[in-house]
Amino acid sequence: MLAKRWNLPDMLESPSLLMTVFAFLLVLGPLIVIHELGHYLVGRWFGVRAEAFSVGFGKELWGRTDSRGTRWKLSAIPLGGYVMFAGDANAASMPSAVVKPEPGTHQAATLWQRALIAAAGPFTNLLFAVLIFTAFNFAFGKVVAVPEIALFGKNSAAQAAGLQLGDRITAIDGAAIGDFTEIPERIAPFPGETLRIAVLRQGRELTIPVKVADELMKDRFGNESRIGRLGIGAGKIQKVPVGPIESVTLACSQTWGVMRMMVTGLRQIITGQRSVKELGGPIKIAKYSGEQLSLGWLSFVSFAALISINLAFINLLPIPALDGGHLALYAAEAVRRKPLDARSQEWAFRTGFALMLALTLFVTFNDVLSLPIFGR
Repeated sequence: MLAKRWNLPDMLESPSLLMTVFAFLLVLGPLIVIHELGHYLVGRWFGVRAEAFSVGFGKELWGRTDSRGTRWKLSAIPLGGYVMFAGDANAASMPSAVVKPEPGTHQAATLWQRALIAAAGPFTNLLFAVLIFTAFNFAFGKVVAVPEIALFGKNSAAQAAGLQLGDRITAIDGAAIGDFTEIPERIAPFPGETLRIAVLRQGRELTIPVKVADELMKDRFGNESRIGRLGIGAGKIQKVPVGPIESVTLACSQTWGVMRMMVTGLRQIITGQRSVKELGGPIKIAKYSGEQLSLGWLSFVSFAALISINLAFINLLPIPALDGGHLALYAAEAVRRKPLDARSQEWAFRTGFALMLALTLFVTFNDVLSLPIFGR
C-alpha cells in the first residue's frame, strides 16, 4: 500500500556496495563503542584500571595511550570490541592465574561489582535503544486503536476460526491486550501455531483457538520472512501525542517487546519451528544497514535501535566469553561462595570461544549462500 500511495516501485534497487559498507560501519561502530563504554565506565566507577579499550579485534591500526595508562585503539576486524581490565588474562576478561589479586585489578573487585561491570555493556545498548524510541515517541506520538475487529482480510484465519466483526480482543494466550497495536507482536512470531484468543462479544467473554496463518512476506528489497497473520483490521485509528514520561515508559515497553520476540525466535529455531537459515550474521547486517540507510535517516536510526537490542540480547546469552557467560560464572560463584578453579574456568572459556567461532562461521556461511549470486 505504501508503494502505491507514494508511486514507488514494488521492488527497490539495492544500494551500492560503498553505501552498504559505509552504513554497516556507521551502525556497528557506535554500537560497539557504546557497549564497551558501559563496561569501561562502570569499571572505572569501582576503581578497576582498564589496560585497553579496543574497537575491533586483531591487529591494531591506530591507538594512543591516555594518562591513566589505557590504550585506546582501532583494530583490523570491525566485528566487535573489548575492554581489557588490569588482571585479565585476555580480551574476554578471563582471570589471570594470580593467587592474590592486587588492588585496582578486575579480580580484586567484589562479586557484585564484577557482575555490574559485565552487565553494563548490554544494559547500555538497551538504554541506547530506549533513548531512540523515546525520541521517536515524543516527536511523532503513538498510534491508538481499539482492539476491536472492524474488518476481515482475504482468507482470514480469525474469521475461519469463528471470530466475528465487533469482537473485542482482550487477551492472546493469556497476555492482556489493551490496544490494537499490541496484537501484531503477539501474532507475528507464531506462524502456523494455534493461539487462544479471548474476546468480548455482546457482553460475554469467549476464548477461541485460532490457527495463525503462515505467510511469507517480502519487503521492498526482496528480503523474505515468515510471519503470523490473523487477517483482521482495526476501525478508527488515531495518532496521539505523548509527553516526556509516557515517551520513556512506552519506549521501555517497545524495547522489552523486541527482546521478547528475539527470545521467541531463538526458541523456535532451537526447537525446529523455524529454519536456521533465518539466522543472520555480519553480511546480512551490512545488507540491511545499506537498505535502511537508502530509505532515509529515520529508518536507519530505527534499525540501529533494533541492532542495539540484538547486540544486548546476544551478549546476555549464558555462553562463556560473552557477558552472559561471565554473569553465569558469577552466579555459580555466589552459590558456591568461591570462584570456580582456574582449570574449570579455562575450559569454560575455551568452550565458549569454540562455540562462538562455530556460530560466527555458520551464520556467515548462511549469509553468503543467501546472496543473489547463489540464487535461492
